[in-house]
Amino acid sequence: MSRDAFALDPRLAADTVALVDLPLCDVRLMNDARYAWLVLVPRRAGLVEVDDLPAGEQAMLWQEVNRAGRALRAVAPCDKLNLGALGNIVRQLHVHVVARCAGDAAWPGPAWGHGQARPYAEASLRARCAALRQALADAAA
Repeated sequence: MSRDAFALDPRLAADTVALVDLPLCDVRLMNDARYAWLVLVPRRAGLVEVDDLPAGEQAMLWQEVNRAGRALRAVAPCDKLNLGALGNIVRQLHVHVVARCAGDAAWPGPAWGHGQARPYAEASLRARCAALRQALADAAA
C-alpha cells in the first residue's frame, strides 16, 4: 500500500473541503452547514476496511479520530459525537466524525443520507475551516 498511489475518491473530494493533513489521515470538512462534520481519510491506496491497515496504523487512525472529535467539540459543542466508517457508497476507507445536537436536521437518526446537504456560505466556510484548523492544532497537545 504505497502512499504514492493514494488518490482521494472523487465523491469525497466533491463533498468535502480539505482542512489539514495529520500523520496518517487527510482531515476534511463535509460541506454541509447543517452539521459540524469531519471526514478522516487515511492516505493509503486500496483501503476499504479498518483492518486493511496494519495494527499500528489502526491505532493511529483511532488516535486521529479522537483528536478530530476533541477539535470538533471545541468548535461546535454537541450532545453526542457520531462516528462511522460506512463505505456503502464510497468504498475508500474514511471515518465520519459528526457533532450532533438534539433537534438537529436528522436527530435522533443518522446524519449521513438524511436530506439534501446545505453547503456553507463562503464566509461561514472560511470561518469554520479556520476554527477547526486551530482546534486540531490545539488538540495535538
